[in-house]
Amino acid sequence: MRRLALVLFSLLGIALASAAHSQGFAALVSPPRFELSTQPGKTLRSVIEISNRSTAPGRYLMHTADWTFSADFTVNFLDDLQPGSCRPWVAIERPEVVVPGGGTLRYRFEVTVPADAPPGECRFAVMIEGAEPSIARSQGLDLPVTGRIGVIVYLTVGDGAPDLEVFGPKVVILNGQQIPVLSVHNSGSAHGRMSGFLTGKDAKGVEYDFTPSDFPILPHEQRDVFLTPSTATDDHPKLAFPVTVKGTLEWGNHKTELDQIFE
Repeated sequence: MRRLALVLFSLLGIALASAAHSQGFAALVSPPRFELSTQPGKTLRSVIEISNRSTAPGRYLMHTADWTFSADFTVNFLDDLQPGSCRPWVAIERPEVVVPGGGTLRYRFEVTVPADAPPGECRFAVMIEGAEPSIARSQGLDLPVTGRIGVIVYLTVGDGAPDLEVFGPKVVILNGQQIPVLSVHNSGSAHGRMSGFLTGKDAKGVEYDFTPSDFPILPHEQRDVFLTPSTATDDHPKLAFPVTVKGTLEWGNHKTELDQIFE
């Protein structure tokens, strides 16, 4: 559950910070992720705002990285160029910046998409790392750590789009509670996220609202979508199975009706 919470705050970031609260690394970024679109042959420019919450100047190293999103909801940043990476299309403003204490810096990057690029999605991260190791205290020891934030960029190219298909149902145990889950496969060329308006009733006749988790479902991947229940008086109710869930699931401009029993 701790790992899921980290992804919920970051992604899905998605900005993922490693030791971001250690002494000496006090950077905040905005926005935590970009979801952009462009056409082949075009150059798209955007800006990250880097704020330094420390009173001392902060020196940060800047670079791009590839990334993966594993089945256990872990984001892994990869410095080495991966097969099919679009990072050669990316240019960053400069490899090192200094942000005054309490100040904010606007940092620019751009993506030049080749004219012959096929429809799809360019995905990469802009990494902000502390130039000097910070000191974190653990079990009486001062340990050097490096603060790092990864700002995820999704850039849809041309007619790239998700194509989501819903499978299921199943029930999993999450944080000690049984939760209804749908498996969703993306056969499209860009990532998608589930949303929607769902209601349901459990075996005791109690009515609930259900919120689909909005983790990114990358092209050619299948991922679980958790249907988190809530009521007007209880944000963490305990369901009595079987549970019936009805409503509309949405992604992009698409909708699909759901009427499912979870046992």
